[in-house]
Amino acid sequence: MAISEEPTHDCSDETSYNKPVNTTQQDVTPPPSVLSRVNSFLRNTTGHDVRCFASFDAFVQRCMYRPVDGAALAVGRALFGLAMLIDIPEERGGGDLDLRWGEPRDCRFPLIHSMEPLPLPRMGIIYGLMWSGAAGIMLGYRFRLSAALFAATYWYVFLLDKSAWNNHSYLYGLLGTIFLFTDAHRCWSIDAWRDPPPDQTVPFWNYFILKFQFFVLYFVAGLKKLCREWLSGYAMTNLSYHWVFFPFRAVLGAKLTDLLIVHWFGCLFDTTVVFFLIYGTTRRLATLFASAFHLMNSRLFYIGMFPWVCLSQLPLYYSFSWPRKLLPRGVSKTVLNNEHIQEGDDCSQEVKESNKSSHNRRRRKWSMCAMLAYCLLQLFLPYSHFLTQGYNNWTNGLYGYSWDMMVHAWDTIMIGIRVVDRENPDRVHYVEPFAFTDNDRWTKHADMAVQFAGCIERNIQREAPAALRPNVSIYFDIWCSMNGRFQQRIFDPNVDILKAPWSPIEPVQWVLPLLHQFSGLRDTLIRRKTDEVLGWSNHSGVLFIADFPGLTLRNYVGEDLYNVSLTVLQGTVRYAASSDEVGTKRPSAILQTGQSTSLPAGIFHAVETIGPEPSCYMYTYVNRTKELEATRNGEEVKQQPAMLPLGEEFLHRLENFLRFGQHVGNSLLYELYGVPMPRRLKELVADD
Repeated sequence: MAISEEPTHDCSDETSYNKPVNTTQQDVTPPPSVLSRVNSFLRNTTGHDVRCFASFDAFVQRCMYRPVDGAALAVGRALFGLAMLIDIPEERGGGDLDLRWGEPRDCRFPLIHSMEPLPLPRMGIIYGLMWSGAAGIMLGYRFRLSAALFAATYWYVFLLDKSAWNNHSYLYGLLGTIFLFTDAHRCWSIDAWRDPPPDQTVPFWNYFILKFQFFVLYFVAGLKKLCREWLSGYAMTNLSYHWVFFPFRAVLGAKLTDLLIVHWFGCLFDTTVVFFLIYGTTRRLATLFASAFHLMNSRLFYIGMFPWVCLSQLPLYYSFSWPRKLLPRGVSKTVLNNEHIQEGDDCSQEVKESNKSSHNRRRRKWSMCAMLAYCLLQLFLPYSHFLTQGYNNWTNGLYGYSWDMMVHAWDTIMIGIRVVDRENPDRVHYVEPFAFTDNDRWTKHADMAVQFAGCIERNIQREAPAALRPNVSIYFDIWCSMNGRFQQRIFDPNVDILKAPWSPIEPVQWVLPLLHQFSGLRDTLIRRKTDEVLGWSNHSGVLFIADFPGLTLRNYVGEDLYNVSLTVLQGTVRYAASSDEVGTKRPSAILQTGQSTSLPAGIFHAVETIGPEPSCYMYTYVNRTKELEATRNGEEVKQQPAMLPLGEEFLHRLENFLRFGQHVGNSLLYELYGVPMPRRLKELVADD
């Protein structure tokens, strides 16, 4: 039987107004009741009527377990599996397994501090199982086992390294887990071909939970953007210079494009797009905007398959049977084995409770309780940071499950790692910041800083002779700027991180607060001074610093800089030059607001904030090396990247995939036959 796309009758309790009336009276049609309007609205937006919400039993049986066509869900399943097949060799690091998991000295940042990655060959097998699970999801082959395999291995790798977390990697894990519990394999899958089900319908909740997850993705991301940092345009400055914004930039200019299109429209889009997708009248227009939004993101950011995963799930908001329109008519009319399913007409699918066992009814209710608990958890987690205060810093929580995408832009100019021998404090060593890790995410989070300090200590102890293993203290002096503010310290540089207290539920006392009193200077002083200094030449620069009372910045002026000056903007500082970083200081000078001093190149100097209030100051300089190169070779013309480097991206993905296959194959050979597993060195790869 054909699948009806629209309800053929209305079974709601609306009053019929087609009764004959007295011809002597004026022909007036009574207005619809409030209940009728609500019922009509629910039908247009959700496909259900008010009777679905009359009781929890009606909600479960009449609404969530209403059988609907599984065709659209099958397409979403296949596209998600395909996206994960591409993602695993790329963003999950499958193509660089040897670099990511092969060096035992590398520092890891697991959520559970006691977690340790398996040896490299077994990590290769884990990745191989994850990829196999994604392939099974795409093909619908042994679907439950494949989805469970993918979800288990994915979450294991995910939990092993917080420094690699982002919103879309968290989303992939959630989607894989959701698909595990759905019947997405009942249609267009190897499982359905090998063992055909009685029909190709699925419970409506299979669609609902996926659409709800994307609702959380968009809507909560929009709510997180309803803050001064985003609406004032601080988070993503200068993004308008990308070629995708050229039409807007040509009309509005760069600054207004950044503010109105990137920030304001981005916030409006996130908070409203799902509502427009749900409502049939605006669905197509919302799809157009959503498609443009994600395609632009695929060009703007290196976020892997995230835009494509979002695009692949947009059709879930359309008819459950839309894919059948692409098939020959004979196939599309017989696929449901004569079971008449009407889109949006739950009343035509009356649930005969008398034919169902009480056990089945209870099971469905418990399943729905679990689903609703999951929905509440997803709404709660982005705002749960008052419980996990140990993960808070200048922002709340770990980046990932909060959905605060792109709200905070970080700039880190200095990472100082000082190792001091406790038995001989004069023995001081400095660790190269990227010696044991590939990213600087740990510099923004106290929990990761504790893990990194412990890793450095273990490496020192491991490499020192047993009789000479030192007892060390480790101090971090890290300077960051968030959303265009002054550069300032994030951790107290006088706290030994190895002994610093940390708890996941208590505030971290050694995280220094953000100096909000200087935030207002971004629009006035910082912008004015930046424009002034950059106007000197193409090779001049400015650096804005803020510091706390009693703390000292020790800095070095490179010999390739000249015309270097230090100007105090607010507060009082003591400036002193020295022959080396810890050497004897030369006579000092007190500088107050508005005062400046010239800085000689090639020597260290110290700037100490004195007085009861924080200070802020700026360095201005000209880079001699770049100036000479420009004079010798002429002004360098900056080569613009290709607008659509699709060929390069394809070759890069192909290279990652082939290397991933080699890693998995080598892992199997090692585990089965003891064949040594080749491994690249990071130093050689970086040099290439």
